[in-house]
Amino acid sequence: MKNWIYSSKRKRSVVRLFLISSELIILLFVWANFRVLVVSHSYVSDNVSALPKVKVGIVPGTIRYLASGNPNLYFSYRIDAAVKLYRSGRISHLLISGDNGRKGYNEPLDMKNALMEQGIPESVITLDYAGFDTYDSMIRAREVFGQDQFIVISQEFQNERAIYIARRFGIQAYGYNARDVKRYGGFRTKVRETLARVKAFVEVQLGVKPTYLGAKVIIH
Repeated sequence: MKNWIYSSKRKRSVVRLFLISSELIILLFVWANFRVLVVSHSYVSDNVSALPKVKVGIVPGTIRYLASGNPNLYFSYRIDAAVKLYRSGRISHLLISGDNGRKGYNEPLDMKNALMEQGIPESVITLDYAGFDTYDSMIRAREVFGQDQFIVISQEFQNERAIYIARRFGIQAYGYNARDVKRYGGFRTKVRETLARVKAFVEVQLGVKPTYLGAKVIIH
C-alpha cells in the first residue's frame, strides 16, 4: 500500500513538473515573439521614402535556386529590393552577408552576381562570407565591418528579427521589406520563424558571440 501511494505521488510530481515546464516554454515563445515585434515595428517599412539615408544596406544571404532547380523567389525579391533601394539613393553600398561554410555553397557570391547582372557596380558590393545566420550577420556588421547604422533588406519577417537583434545591441538598424513569397508560406514557415525568434531572443539575452569574427574589413 505504501509503495502504491509513493508511486502515485511520484507520478503526480512528474506530471506537475511537466506542466510547469510546458507553461514556461509557452511563455518564452510568446514573450520572445512579442518583444521582436515591439522593438522592431517602428523601424521596418515597405516604403523607400520612409527610410533614412545611410551608407550601407545589408542583404541577408539565401540560395539562388531551390532543390527542385526552380529560382528561389526569396532570393529574387531581395535582389530586386536591394537594387531599388540603391537606385533611390538611400544607400551607397551593399553588404551581402551569407553562408559560405561549405564547398560549392556560396550565398554572398551568388547575390553579388545577381546584383551585378542588374547593373550594380562591383565596387559598391562587399561580401561577408560568415553570416551564418541573422544574429551573426547583425553583430558582424558592426564588429567586423564597422557599421553601427544600416538598412536590412529582406522579407518583413526576417527584417523584424534582424532589427530586434541589432537594436538590442545599440545598432541603429532599419528594415526595407522585400516582396514576400506567399507560395512558400503556411504553417511550416510560421513555425520556423517563431522558433528563430525564440533563438534570437535567447542569444540576445545571453550576449552570444558570433560563430566567427576575424579581421576587420573597411567599407569605403
